Amino acid sequence: MRSIWNGAISFGLVSIPIKLVNATESHAISFRQIHTEDNGRIRYRKVCELEEREVSQTEIGKGYEDADGTIVPITDEDLSHLPIPTARTIDIVAFVPADRIDPLQMGAAYYLAAGGAPAAKPYTLLREALKRSNKVAIAKYALRGRERLGMLRVVGEAIAMHGLLWPDEVRAPEGVAPDTDVTIRDKELDLADALMDTLGEVDLDDLHDEYREALEEVIAAKASGEAPPESPAPAAGGKVLDLMAALENSVRAARESRTGSGEEAEVTHLPRGRTAPKETGGKKSTATSAKKQTPKKTAPARKTTSKAGEPAKKTAAAKSTATTKRTTTTKGTAGATKSAAATKKATPKKTASRKRSA
Repeated sequence: MRSIWNGAISFGLVSIPIKLVNATESHAISFRQIHTEDNGRIRYRKVCELEEREVSQTEIGKGYEDADGTIVPITDEDLSHLPIPTARTIDIVAFVPADRIDPLQMGAAYYLAAGGAPAAKPYTLLREALKRSNKVAIAKYALRGRERLGMLRVVGEAIAMHGLLWPDEVRAPEGVAPDTDVTIRDKELDLADALMDTLGEVDLDDLHDEYREALEEVIAAKASGEAPPESPAPAAGGKVLDLMAALENSVRAARESRTGSGEEAEVTHLPRGRTAPKETGGKKSTATSAKKQTPKKTAPARKTTSKAGEPAKKTAAAKSTATTKRTTTTKGTAGATKSAAATKKATPKKTASRKRSA
């Protein structure tokens, strides 16, 4: 990168030789003015309005036009006597937090390159001091015939300088905001927040100038004698009558575009409504396993059934497994019936709870 200005950074009693390099570049496509009949270039000629003749660059100087139209000539010698201590120096005057700088003041950006090997040590010192302090340096410098304000900050392993407007060059936003009373409802704010969350963040490296790319296609097509590509018709925009409806539609469209672009959509799991049958089923299996594993709970019933305890046990086992055939004898069946009746009279509550759980 070619330097556009050579000087030094004044850091207290430290002087750091540097070169000023443009940190940005324009990729805009520029056009020439032509004569539409023969494509001839249209050029502007510098003509003296008093002599009505074209003058050369060596005949052109500077002049200030007063309010009444009087021209006050200013020569280079007049400018050389101006007390500008920053003619070749970036003079750091303060260190402040970065959030103290209004983005409205920020202008052109430059990289400050170290001017030779002797500048490496103080350059690195200033860079590391800015890093550790989390601050930016405010400086004055002169460029293209005027003194300017700048902000120095660290970008990677380099020091960058942003040109700043002077505070009195930033206009106050008077008369810009609506002067009518507007009431914003909480639901509208909630929808606006939802739209912001849906749009999410973006990697700035993924953004590009689509207009310039389309313009390059048009130029390439015409240069090769082909018809320029047709652009899609813009979507017809309607008048917003309902802000809530517009916000809801915007949120819906943003979510659909996010889902269609291959990104995972946010899924909110709702609670299932049929939870009771599952809990009941769990209780049934628990009760059944408890019956199978703890047959001692039926001991009181066996004591009340006197001699028919064994047939009752066989009948209960036959009922719980439902896999045995009717092979019991008439005496055993009668004993089981008599035992069941005795059990109902002795423990009616337990029998009822077993029937419900079964």
